[in-house]
Amino acid sequence: MLFNYTTIDEKGAPGSGSIDAVNVDVAIAGLQRRGLIVASIKEAGKGGSVLSMNISWFDRVSTKDVVILSRQLSTLFEAQVSALRIFRMLASETENKVLGSKLTVVADDLQGGSSISGALSKHPKVFSTFYVSMVKAGEESGKLDETFLYLADYLDRTYEISSKVKGALIYPAFVIVTFITVMLLMFTMVIPKISSIITDSGVAIPVYTQVILGISNFLVNDGFIVLGIVIILGFLIFRYVRTPTGKFAVDRLKLHFPYISTLYRKLYLSRLADNLNTMLISGIPMVRALELTSSVINNSVFEKIMADAVEAVKSGKSVSEAIDSSGEIPGIMIQMMKVGEESGELGPIMKTMANFYSREVINAVNSLVDLIEPLMIVVLGLGVAILLASVLVPIYSIAEAQ
Repeated sequence: MLFNYTTIDEKGAPGSGSIDAVNVDVAIAGLQRRGLIVASIKEAGKGGSVLSMNISWFDRVSTKDVVILSRQLSTLFEAQVSALRIFRMLASETENKVLGSKLTVVADDLQGGSSISGALSKHPKVFSTFYVSMVKAGEESGKLDETFLYLADYLDRTYEISSKVKGALIYPAFVIVTFITVMLLMFTMVIPKISSIITDSGVAIPVYTQVILGISNFLVNDGFIVLGIVIILGFLIFRYVRTPTGKFAVDRLKLHFPYISTLYRKLYLSRLADNLNTMLISGIPMVRALELTSSVINNSVFEKIMADAVEAVKSGKSVSEAIDSSGEIPGIMIQMMKVGEESGELGPIMKTMANFYSREVINAVNSLVDLIEPLMIVVLGLGVAILLASVLVPIYSIAEAQ
């Protein structure tokens, strides 16, 4: 990728030119190594043809990459290798080029005197606020090897649960999409050819066949109008759910929609408990742990609960009392947190709750899939049966009439 830049050298003289790099961070790092101060930098041809646009979807670092990186960091810090050498080494060895470029910039910042947490914080798309705060706590306690191990274990658990939830729902989603596609093809391509035979035969057409033919004619003649309405509605809904009000409404629906709410609630409780456990055992203060937890759970309702809890804890309440007032947290978690606070073992208690809710999430996913699959088979079977009966019964009547 080519970038155009303007710079100022050590003597204050301006300069300009172009540099080829994986992304803008690597380009800036390369210019800084030359002793240049970057005044501006922009991708060459930005805003030109579509082919020159940067497709950000492929410019990403997955959770799995960060998990592997964290384990490598833990091992190398435990071996007492210097931080600068660690990041230089991993930048050259990682298979993900985007992650490698980020680590190169981190190494450059470390060489310039930055702390590890400060260098990582400049890449929020790769290293979250939670991740950076954990690293900062590790720097302050002198236990970076343990901190990166905690982070790897935490991210690994989160990734595993999310992957199982997504993986379990892929098959039902695929079957439903395939069924809808087949039905649309039948209504728009097959049935219109048969409808002329049925209507011209003069035999009595059953009511359900008339309904099927009517739907087919509507889709053929006015299908583009329906498609346009669907696209407009989809766009409006998409815009709405991206607003704070819309996101809160959707997140609240996730917690109260039949069957699905059980899965989502246990998933969020698992994240809450696991996140608190990971941060508390790393020495992060309770108030800061609650603040970071709100951003990790990824639900506006729970985010508000944690924000209210932060204010309540600041005013002198215990965590269990602060969270209990929301009405969204189950009593068993409140009681366990209370026991943990009284015994001074809140971190281990949260670990127990995290393991419990992680198992509950897996069980909820399996139960939901077990419920969806037979229901899906019945609905698909009825749909196909009605469609076939609507077409075959009139044809059979025509054959008998002749």
